[in-house]
Amino acid sequence: MSDSDLKTPDRKSVLVISSHVARGSVGNRAIVFALETLKHPVWALPTVVLPWHPGHGPATRSMLPLDEFSAIIDDLCRAPWLGEVGAVLSGYLGSAAQAGPIAKLVAAVRDRNPGAHYLCDPVIGDKGGLYVPEETAEAVRDMLIPVASIATPNRYELEWIAGTAFSDNAEIIEAARALGPERVLVTTALPMMANSTGNLLVTGKDALMAEHQAIPDPPNGPGDLLSALFLSHLMDGRSDEQALQRATSSVFEILARTAKHGADELTLEREAASFVRPFALVQMRRIATPARPQKNKNKEKTR
Repeated sequence: MSDSDLKTPDRKSVLVISSHVARGSVGNRAIVFALETLKHPVWALPTVVLPWHPGHGPATRSMLPLDEFSAIIDDLCRAPWLGEVGAVLSGYLGSAAQAGPIAKLVAAVRDRNPGAHYLCDPVIGDKGGLYVPEETAEAVRDMLIPVASIATPNRYELEWIAGTAFSDNAEIIEAARALGPERVLVTTALPMMANSTGNLLVTGKDALMAEHQAIPDPPNGPGDLLSALFLSHLMDGRSDEQALQRATSSVFEILARTAKHGADELTLEREAASFVRPFALVQMRRIATPARPQKNKNKEKTR
């Protein structure tokens, strides 16, 4: 697809459900900006509102009461425009109770558009362990990932879901295939080059690694950004390899430029061109592994 194709007026909408911050480039702020820059209409619903990412310091959390959140989901489920939606992307949840309504909305979107993607970015933890209550992590694991067509856990989230630490990428690939979704994009996979970081895309037949130089102390938000870009490229008809390479290149380029600016948040407003035509080089490689059958039994029931 050429850059001119971004002008196509009938691009499918993406329904995004994640956190919102007043200051910063994480959650819905990063996801919506990236998707709209790539000319996708976006429907956005916040799961929680904060003044900034809690990593910057204490931050007040504000959430809709569950009955109001569920009522909005019900409105969206019966919206006359729901057929416009070509994908759903969910990220950080404010509570475990939000998982059920989100799964209901995914099912409603697929009823109207059976080919719609659902990307579940778990956003439950990092190398320090879970940063959400265990019941929230369990709700994501048990209610959302089983109905996803794409999941984008980081390595530590996948370790928690699998119940084991990984010593090599073969173990990551095995756990990713057991997870269920057709595509599992594992960020912070074990790099194969020194001083690098890798994104490992696992499908039933392939395992593709995209590596780039590690950026010390990166700001928050690259996972949100990668999920949005990867989803957009798939919706545009790019192959798995092209979508992985292009999304990884964009994120690496933006991380490197943010570090050059000395900013504590991704400088997306300065680097929007990197979404459309990234120039940063990433090392692509295919990892040879035996194919395993998919185990996503629940996904077909929701279509």
